[in-house]
Amino acid sequence: MRLTWLTLPFTAGALLSDGFVGRSGPVCALAVVVCWGGWAAVVAALILRRPLAMTVLRCVAPLALAGALWGSLVTDRTSPALAGVLTALTAVPVVLAFLPEVGAWLVNGAAYGDERRYPLRAPGPLLAGPLYLSWVLLAAGSLTGPFLLAAEQWVIGGAALVLGLPLVYVMSRALHSLSQRWAVLVPAGLVLKDHVTMLDPILVKRTEIELLVLAPADTDALDLTARAPGLAVEARLREKVPMTIIVPGTNRHEQGRSAKFMFTPTRPGALLADAATRRIATG
Repeated sequence: MRLTWLTLPFTAGALLSDGFVGRSGPVCALAVVVCWGGWAAVVAALILRRPLAMTVLRCVAPLALAGALWGSLVTDRTSPALAGVLTALTAVPVVLAFLPEVGAWLVNGAAYGDERRYPLRAPGPLLAGPLYLSWVLLAAGSLTGPFLLAAEQWVIGGAALVLGLPLVYVMSRALHSLSQRWAVLVPAGLVLKDHVTMLDPILVKRTEIELLVLAPADTDALDLTARAPGLAVEARLREKVPMTIIVPGTNRHEQGRSAKFMFTPTRPGALLADAATRRIATG
């Protein structure tokens, strides 16, 4: 991930430079600041490795690909064949950015001691459209106002800036909240932290876990997957544990107890393999 990101100035950067040829001085200067600032922010994120780093990477990386595509379409300074190659090379770090392994590597940079975090998949309803719309609004809110002002479109640029700032704040918080959902294997057992389905994280002690297993299709376990796609892991407990469930689509909470629940980590096989090394029964 780090190596491919370092190549972007020679791939996406080349296409973006061609795309801004002939633009006004302020627009070009702002483009330089935005491009290098975004690139440097991801470099710092890949060094620091925190949950915020995953948010930064996955918000900025698609912008690099979008910029490369735009540059390849608006300029004739680069041959179509070369532009295609540079765009394909730009896509490599974008694909890597969304791999489950990269996400787990980043969020575990902030793990404490002998714990291992396993990010949870995004809720299914968000993947149907709202997640991508949030990213578009974040990108538009961040860039539209400043570039219009740089192009001396004072009225519409000022309005876009005023409207864009709160939009960026709301969308960035919403997207970052998805980087803070995970199952955690700790010396004491298993912690499930998911503000989408539960009001508070729950800790299940290792001695209370009867079995961790891939959830069968006909399971009757409490569904804490938020309808996320992919294989779910089912936790079967020796006793019921209390939890506060968030009712989907409402602001209501329900108190309950359950001896079986399931969740959807991005790497279910790795979680089960790790659990087995921690003397937790797996199937």
